[in-house]
Amino acid sequence: MTDTSWAVDTAVPTDLRDSLLAFLCKAAYKEGDFTLSSGQKSTYYINCKPVTLDAQGALAIGRLLLPMLPKNTQAVAGLTLGADPIVSAVSVVSAYERSPIPALIIRKEAKGHGTMDYVEGPVLAKGASVVVLEDVVTTGGSALKAVERLQAVGYSVNRVLALVDRKQGGAELYAKNNLTFEALYSIEDVQAKWRKLQA
Repeated sequence: MTDTSWAVDTAVPTDLRDSLLAFLCKAAYKEGDFTLSSGQKSTYYINCKPVTLDAQGALAIGRLLLPMLPKNTQAVAGLTLGADPIVSAVSVVSAYERSPIPALIIRKEAKGHGTMDYVEGPVLAKGASVVVLEDVVTTGGSALKAVERLQAVGYSVNRVLALVDRKQGGAELYAKNNLTFEALYSIEDVQAKWRKLQA
């Protein structure tokens, strides 16, 4: 059942940011013993899909990430599967704001037929400015793979935006690759809110 206790369409940005954080804590954050996709062990896990695939969650994400994009952004993109609903949400919200920005999805493996492309979506002019979006950044490898594939087809990429930064090396990796990195929330934000909600 969708959580309709918060009204995305009328919330002011500061309220929206706090409401989305609470939703992430409720639906995406868990504590226990987990093995991450990087192979690292962790005492907590964040699966953002119950939030990014929720209608209210997607709308909130689109409204919060869209203003973080540079003015010259010509597309948003991300590595499938975690980024798919995020890039779609930002693209749809941009259309409602009368400044439509297309979404691109980066395959993990090249398509095995047809054009054999890694990048799905509208074809942009060479040098087009693209921002990579991500749900959770740990080591940073997933978004960097997206950046490299976009650059390989001639797009200009110098920024990564994420919902949550686990602060486990991603920011440092992006800095080494001359990428600006911002996250809506740090892991400290999520854990502090989660503990407050548990009290």
